[in-house]
Amino acid sequence: MRQLSLPVALALLSACSPATPPAEQSAAPADPAKTTVAPAPVVATGAAPPATTSTASTELDPSRSHETGMVFEAYLSPFQEPDEEANTPAGTPKVFRSTTPSKTRVERAADGHGGHGRLRFSKDLSRVLIDVRIAGIKPETINMFHIHCGKPGILGPILVDFAVATNLQENLADGLFSVEIQNEHIVGTTHQGHGALGAFTQGCLIPSPTLLTGKPPKVSTVAGMAQLARDGELYFNLHTTGHTYFGDIRGQIHAASAQ
Repeated sequence: MRQLSLPVALALLSACSPATPPAEQSAAPADPAKTTVAPAPVVATGAAPPATTSTASTELDPSRSHETGMVFEAYLSPFQEPDEEANTPAGTPKVFRSTTPSKTRVERAADGHGGHGRLRFSKDLSRVLIDVRIAGIKPETINMFHIHCGKPGILGPILVDFAVATNLQENLADGLFSVEIQNEHIVGTTHQGHGALGAFTQGCLIPSPTLLTGKPPKVSTVAGMAQLARDGELYFNLHTTGHTYFGDIRGQIHAASAQ
């Protein structure tokens, strides 16, 4: 047999040896001179925060001023009247005295006398829309209809005389009273009475002094009326020929309940 030379035998043995697995291969060390490190973000001290886009420009809309804002309501009944018509003070002016027989509060309630009223103020407080549904009362017997200022059980002065703004009997013919009140109607109410009558139409005072006189002024605007409503200081009072002084049905005005 021919013998292989030593160099040839070593070459054959090297070719038959298994290859070194990749996992056992060591990576060449990285060159520190070629390693790149991302710089940390730099925050400027005292820098202003990024600007934000305001939504106010899309939310503010003066054209919506006549939309309905605050809503108030009242349930009118004989039981909210502070006394019976038979107890009308002797010195009451003739225009505020009954001209037909009266019934007690219990009798009127038994006859179904009542009402439900709602006030809707415009957002800019330039007007207030008022609707009142009356029940159990003949429209032809109604001689006065007002909004007074005063707490429950108190006979307060008249803030709005609806007769200044509309014909009561015609408006109430179908049992539903609807009217729009503006500043002029409030001012007209306070200016229509003189002497003893003026004591009932003297208007309502704003509980804050004015720079003009240093004293609390009379409410002369729908905005002032809305403030009295928020304070619970307003009430409806519907008067009839048989219940002219105290009134037939009365309803304290409160913020409307959520529907």
